[in-house]
Amino acid sequence: MKPDTTATTAATERTRDALDLAPRFTEHDAVRLNRMFRGSTTHEMLEAVIRDRLAGDLAVVSSFGAESAVLLHLVATVDPAVPVLFLDTGKHFAETLAYRDELVRLLGLNLVVLTPDAEELAKRDETGLRWSYDPDGCCEIRKVRPLEKVLVNYDASFTGRKAFQAATRANLPRFEVDTSDAQGRLKINPLIDWDAGQIEGYFIQHDLPRHPLIAQGYPSIGCSPCTSQVAPGEDPRSGRWKGWDKTECGIHKPGEEPFL
Repeated sequence: MKPDTTATTAATERTRDALDLAPRFTEHDAVRLNRMFRGSTTHEMLEAVIRDRLAGDLAVVSSFGAESAVLLHLVATVDPAVPVLFLDTGKHFAETLAYRDELVRLLGLNLVVLTPDAEELAKRDETGLRWSYDPDGCCEIRKVRPLEKVLVNYDASFTGRKAFQAATRANLPRFEVDTSDAQGRLKINPLIDWDAGQIEGYFIQHDLPRHPLIAQGYPSIGCSPCTSQVAPGEDPRSGRWKGWDKTECGIHKPGEEPFL
């Protein structure tokens, strides 16, 4: 008589793991969140998103540039434990690094420093001069790739983009889907509808320190080789990659305006 192996087979049969490959958020989610917070103040929106975890695990991506202190202060007043991701490209102004350290101490920030892969730098930018003939490639190595590796651990990131900074940012919404990969993270732009007067007023109201290079004519500050002084009346970001057909480092891309 043949033994009944049905039970044994059922008990030992391995079931295939079901992988959820769906993106975290869709365009529908971004539209819904934009509608949800229509009319809300920036602080009200930040409190709901951070404390109620409406966007999951969050991080701030900050360059510690000319206006960075405003968003960092806003987030820190809600929860200073939110990670602040800083891309140390190896090309920053010394003033930026000193300003970063000052704000971290003042606001009690949870700083996470990201650096380029040393092996990739050695292969693709041995002389450190790639910025001079291939600024896109330099940004990819020193900014885009290091950030990509870390952002897989988060559901959403805060940016400091503002509509008045450049024409390419004029129509950005508060919430958009990050199109850099298929993960479906959210990009959240809390200050997108703030103007220069509001930014200045917030600095004064909260007695926030200024980036030391602002007084020297740098209203938008990135890596030192690719950042120039800006004349009065010029676009605040016109000093970035001057002479190149380039307006963003690759973390944010032109043409992403229709997110909401």
